[in-house]
Amino acid sequence: MMPKEIEDRIAEWESGPIDQISKAEIQTLRRDDPDKLMDAFYSTLSFGTGGMRGIMGVGSTRMNIYTIQMATQGLANYLLQQQPKRDRHYVFIGYDCRNHSYEFAMQAARVLAGNGIGVYLTFELRPTPYVSFGVRQKECSAGIMITASHNSKEYNGYKVYWSDGAQVVAPHDKGIVEEAQKITKFDQIHLSVEKSPLIEIINPEFDFEYLEAIKKLQIDKEQDQKVGDQLKITYTSLHGTGIKLVPRALRTFGFTNINLVDHQIVPDGNFPTVTHPNPEYAEALAMGINQLVDTSSDIFIATDPDADRMAVVALHRDKPFTLSGNQIAILCLEYICRTLQAQEKLPANGAAITTIVSTDLLSVIAKNYNIACFEVLTGFKYIGELIHKWEQDQSHQFLFGAEESYGYLMGTHSRDKDAIIASCLVAEIALLMKVEGRTLVDFLEEIYKKYGLFYEQQKVLEFPPGHEGMKKMQQMMQLLRTASPKKIMGQDVTTIEDYHSGLHGLPPSNVLLYRLADKSKIVVRPSGTEPKLKIYAAVQEPTFENLDAGIATCQEKLQNLFNAVETLF
Repeated sequence: MMPKEIEDRIAEWESGPIDQISKAEIQTLRRDDPDKLMDAFYSTLSFGTGGMRGIMGVGSTRMNIYTIQMATQGLANYLLQQQPKRDRHYVFIGYDCRNHSYEFAMQAARVLAGNGIGVYLTFELRPTPYVSFGVRQKECSAGIMITASHNSKEYNGYKVYWSDGAQVVAPHDKGIVEEAQKITKFDQIHLSVEKSPLIEIINPEFDFEYLEAIKKLQIDKEQDQKVGDQLKITYTSLHGTGIKLVPRALRTFGFTNINLVDHQIVPDGNFPTVTHPNPEYAEALAMGINQLVDTSSDIFIATDPDADRMAVVALHRDKPFTLSGNQIAILCLEYICRTLQAQEKLPANGAAITTIVSTDLLSVIAKNYNIACFEVLTGFKYIGELIHKWEQDQSHQFLFGAEESYGYLMGTHSRDKDAIIASCLVAEIALLMKVEGRTLVDFLEEIYKKYGLFYEQQKVLEFPPGHEGMKKMQQMMQLLRTASPKKIMGQDVTTIEDYHSGLHGLPPSNVLLYRLADKSKIVVRPSGTEPKLKIYAAVQEPTFENLDAGIATCQEKLQNLFNAVETLF
């Protein structure tokens, strides 16, 4: 026997305006796999503060056209409570390569139009930062991106942006969640026809507006246009949206010598060449790295399926060197500051933004160039929020934003991480190095020699799946709070920062940060959706003989640090 609330949800679907294929699937599950049926209806798909993400399939806990409709009706209801920027509210909608992404985008468009809200729908798949840009360019009240970013093929998702082009933050995030939670019946949904005059398909020429916006950010235009073709680039879009804009953007900057990883540039929601289309994973980069070496390219760039994150591998002494997210960030910030200073264009109120789990070297670089560096909570929406604040009060001029998980932004055309402009920026740096007879790795070593070697790694502690695992994970966090260590790996804990009730002006977050006497740093935070604890560890090595030796020393330190932290649990 199923609990009554689950039976009621199933009955709502069986009697509601659901397509016959979905109804037949419910009947098949009822007969053959009642446990799977219960899992599909045990709750409703949670609409979180940034949107939702889940496995695709039939049921109230899955991503499908009906849960998309409900979520969008909640968003529409919230928008209609706000004052529109124009004659009516407008929403910019984009979608990625995933299975059903176009269907989900069209259903969202139909609900909005059914509520009298205008829609700009991309004419085909486009990257996440394109949607952020479109929201601002078209003066929209909000934006929707259908994507599950780097998750595996079973997933899809729904990200919400506000009128500033950034993902929604307080108070709008909670307001949208509250309205979405009120939508429990299908008869609450207002749907237009697909050909509604309120749904406008974006003209392909809108691409040129985006490309022109990022072209204005080119730092060394003269050199890029003069010798950019000398830089050999291998590129993969990992079956995603990046293929639509990254090569075009690179060519616009002057980087025309691009060879594509052919098996991975065709958009495909099944991701046939990778298990996880995540540029943080070595498996996702393997095919491109082989091509990097075989073609003797200077760099290999990989973007994730919605092209908001970017990985880089450099060919150094005929061997591939995979740069971490933090290493890419420090290369970018050092280059931006150094070049703008040489051009006498570095603003006195310039500022960079990073996250509390990213490398401390970013703040050291900023200090060296007399610019500010702000730390925010994990999530690029907080970087976007700060950019918006500065746009209003003119207190700082945004230069660069970065998070350790391969997310970067230069410029304010987008308010989310943007792998397209990041690819162009990295190519520009790599070209400068090539002109000087060096590589990105040489530049990295130069930076470490200048400031000291900062090295970071992340480890994930997994708990059993389901409710019990989530409960155990929270118990571990509570244990750390009530029995905080005085020493870790023989080093005194000099600072403990608990963000649970908010700290340094940041919103409350379930995060603990420890600083040790030797300047090591440990950050512990639980996943919001899975029974996993993420541990970020960072160490410093002030002096080192050479890069390989310095990194080896840091890796040993980090392993000892992780071992010591695990004993706390």
